Amino acid sequence: MESTRTRADLLDPAQVASLGRMEIVARWVVEGFLQGLHRSPRKGFSVEFAEYRGYQPGDDLRYIDWKVVARADKWMIKQFEEETNLRAAIVLDVSKSMDWKGTATGLTKLQYAEQIVAAVSLLLLRQKDAVGLVRYDDQLRSVIPPKARTIHWRRIIGALEEPGGGGDSQMGAALMHAGRMVSRPGIVILVSDMLVDPEDTLSGLKAVRAGGHDVTVLHVMDRSERELDVANEAIFADTETPLHVSATASEVRDAYRRTVDHAIQEWRDRLGALGCSYEVVFSDEPFGVPLRKAFAARQRLP
Repeated sequence: MESTRTRADLLDPAQVASLGRMEIVARWVVEGFLQGLHRSPRKGFSVEFAEYRGYQPGDDLRYIDWKVVARADKWMIKQFEEETNLRAAIVLDVSKSMDWKGTATGLTKLQYAEQIVAAVSLLLLRQKDAVGLVRYDDQLRSVIPPKARTIHWRRIIGALEEPGGGGDSQMGAALMHAGRMVSRPGIVILVSDMLVDPEDTLSGLKAVRAGGHDVTVLHVMDRSERELDVANEAIFADTETPLHVSATASEVRDAYRRTVDHAIQEWRDRLGALGCSYEVVFSDEPFGVPLRKAFAARQRLP
């Protein structure tokens, strides 16, 4: 990854995801992202050297002190004292509507979201933040309390590799559970397609904000959902209910786009009123896009 053009976080997400297991891809994406940060005037992580410890499998090779290796034939890792250390919970929607994609070659919204979660959690752990995970559909599917140990990431990856529940979304309960997991003011990052009950969701977010937590919502969309890029004659199906409607796409496209734009703006306004950050990310955008947005949330806190 010598050039910006080859950084994994800037490449087509479907191509990157096809190159290996989630764990491998996430490591590659985060390495590229950090490489980009180091070229930025804002370094991102502000740390001071604290002490050495012995190398353990899985440690980041960048932190090996090669002078010690050459002088004493000992593999030592440089540890750093973080200026800050916070707790974070990532809330991932694994409901049936997330298991959808508009093109045969792309990622489903869930596959894209899982890769985001894997990369963001690794990024947080690398700066010694404690991170946990809540996966949910109509019930809590996985609950992993926040911890700051690197090995903890394997538990998160293991949960992400479990199949989705496929039910509808009960986001409010999942958010409140995540808020309780973060014992002091920290971050809650919600990753969802936001095809949910707005009142239930806003109620959960209010509770999280009342706990003093910063909230970032990453609204994952397939680009076809925004543009209604489908054949003229189509049957439109609600993925979480039996509802099916036949329509000609050209007749409903303009009204559909206005409705989607209105829904996005309504989320932006209502979440903004609660003090939550809200970002729309498309499942064909490079992973660096949502990673930067999630990282911006981390940087807002001390």
